[in-house]
Parts: sequence; structure tokens; C-alpha cells
Amino acid sequence: MTHHYSDPSRETDKWSLPDIETFQLTAREVAEQYEELIYEYMGRRKFKLASVNSRDREAMFDAMIEEEGITGGWFYWFCFPGCLSGGPAMGPYETQAEALAAARDE
Repeated sequence: MTHHYSDPSRETDKWSLPDIETFQLTAREVAEQYEELIYEYMGRRKFKLASVNSRDREAMFDAMIEEEGITGGWFYWFCFPGCLSGGPAMGPYETQAEALAAARDE
């Protein structure tokens, strides 16, 4: 993860900390974040054993990614170094620069 300042002018202030993290996730990593969707797919008969069988779990995530159109890419969230984020990851964006620009616009 790369840390950035929401206000670039604060980078030279020795008392300020970066408050944005940008990072890249694969489609699988994004799909793993959707707990309700995982629960929904595990309700399907063919994925009932996904919690104990790695082949079924892989097939379930492949189906989720394809059917829901989940994509990977660059994401951002607001937080301070060493602290948990204040909310969900926002994205995906095609490049890190796009993710950072969107975070600074927000």
C-alpha cells in the first residue's frame, strides 16, 4: 500500500500524516470482500461445500466474478498509517493515479 496526502500541500508539514492509501486488488480479492454475496452463492446447491472444499470454493468465486462482473484494479481508502480504514475501499480504477485523483476530489 502506498500512503498519500489528501492535501498535497501538507506533505512538507512535519506534524501531518498521510491520510489516503492506494492499493491494487485482483478480482478474486474484491469478490472475497462481499460477505453477503458469498453467503448468497453458498446457498446455491452446487456451492454448498464451498466452505470446506477448495475446488467448490474456487468454482464459486469464479461464478461470482463472471456473473456479477467483478473486476480488479486500483482502490483507495482514507486512514492514517497504522490504523484501520474509516470505510470500505473505493474503486476500481485503472491506474493508481486515477484512484488518487478520485480520493483527492472526494
